Amino acid sequence: MTTPRCYARISSSFKDACLAALALTAVLSLAPFVPSIKGAEGSLVTVQPADTGRALVNPDMGWTMHFYSNIPENYGSKLEPSDTLEDFPGLSTVYLRVPWAFLEPEEGRFNWALLDTPAQRWIARGKRVAFRLTCSENWLRFATPEWVKNAGAKGTFYEFGKGPSAAGGSWDPDFADPIFLGKLERFLAAMAARYEGNPNVAFVDVGTYGLWGEGHTFMSSQVPTNRTLAIVKQHIDLHRKHFPHTLLCISDDVAGHDKPGWHFPETDYALSQGVTLRDDSILVQPPPRSWYHAEMAAAFWPHWPVILEHEHFGASKERGAWGDGSLLLKAVEDYHASYLSIHWWPRVELEENRALIERINRRLGYRLQLREIAWPGAVVIGRPFKVSSVWANAGVAPCYPGGFMALTIKDAKGGLVSVLTDEQFNVHDLAPGAPGAPLFRTNQCQFVVGRIAPVTQPGKCTVFVSIGQRDGTPRIALPLADDDGQHRYRLGSITLCKE
Repeated sequence: MTTPRCYARISSSFKDACLAALALTAVLSLAPFVPSIKGAEGSLVTVQPADTGRALVNPDMGWTMHFYSNIPENYGSKLEPSDTLEDFPGLSTVYLRVPWAFLEPEEGRFNWALLDTPAQRWIARGKRVAFRLTCSENWLRFATPEWVKNAGAKGTFYEFGKGPSAAGGSWDPDFADPIFLGKLERFLAAMAARYEGNPNVAFVDVGTYGLWGEGHTFMSSQVPTNRTLAIVKQHIDLHRKHFPHTLLCISDDVAGHDKPGWHFPETDYALSQGVTLRDDSILVQPPPRSWYHAEMAAAFWPHWPVILEHEHFGASKERGAWGDGSLLLKAVEDYHASYLSIHWWPRVELEENRALIERINRRLGYRLQLREIAWPGAVVIGRPFKVSSVWANAGVAPCYPGGFMALTIKDAKGGLVSVLTDEQFNVHDLAPGAPGAPLFRTNQCQFVVGRIAPVTQPGKCTVFVSIGQRDGTPRIALPLADDDGQHRYRLGSITLCKE
């Protein structure tokens, strides 16, 4: 066996460490790799990182801030143009919900700046956007543009809370009327030309049916229930046609705003079309009617992020529905929710619920924890070595975008010496566990530093871990310390030896 030749200026004891590492490599090639439980054993380095507890901003999860909540003045109007609420922990998405009439006030003339202006503020900060276009609002005479009615679309005036009335102050289209649907499809096509497949878009609501886009009409035009399924299918199909690669969601209220149950034709059809579930009715009413469809969510959350919207915070408190806020965390648990709304003046909600928000952030969506990782303290360049790691998902939902563990080895100047990705283990497969009882998964992989890479020099380096793309590009924030600014987290050191 050839003796490893380490860097020219190292001590004899350092050479002895390299010899030990080579001998260990030979043994590991024949026997399973078992990391030490605590500290270092032999030449193994074993690290058990602690969860920092901080809020994470990651794809397909987080708090969604209602910049527009139907009425444009709610709730972004008090924010200065430079204010993107960086102080709100876990805020990942700006949510823009506005009537169609505000976006296309004249046929073919669009007011996209209404969306793009706040969107670009958040996108510049690395956040994402989400949209709902509504066609029915009780505070507005024509949420669907009046020119659609003038073009011959059928509809009904109604009095809010009482139903159809010729003297009513608001107009609902017949949501299945061919003229209405034709005009709506042309709008959706124009919207899709801007936002379909856009990586900055987190999701789009199928919100073109029902009051406030919630999929119910019992307080407005009172569409007969025997027509609901056909209408819901039409609206889902239109959105899916124009947004084939965008996450779509639909309100649970299309199945009935207060009908508990597991399966309904409307939401089953949404499920079949890859449309996920959102529930806008969290804490609208006091217990025991705080929500209705957590069991329904069980069909959706294993596949796509589930989205929750709590009642306007101030209104929920006034009704006695908010309580101490603990039910909001329970809703996250029961629905396995990935997104949760900020449905009020955001800093008021934050200041009155800071401890609750911190607890929710430790469970909302996915939270990938590295519980333990072990690697040899010294390795020979060009020779394989093994790494063992233990992972858990401390959140309530799967890591939908998935990702792969990478070890990045940096030199003393911070240069990338080697980027090593384990493509056999996808963190999407980490199942969420119960509160305080995460499910652990041990993973073992083999890497080689510097194979046919003459620029790889021996010496002491630093080991970083990340989760991301197959090519080693980090994508997922982890609750670890020592982030290098690119979601690579420093673990410890490794010595590279030259054979």
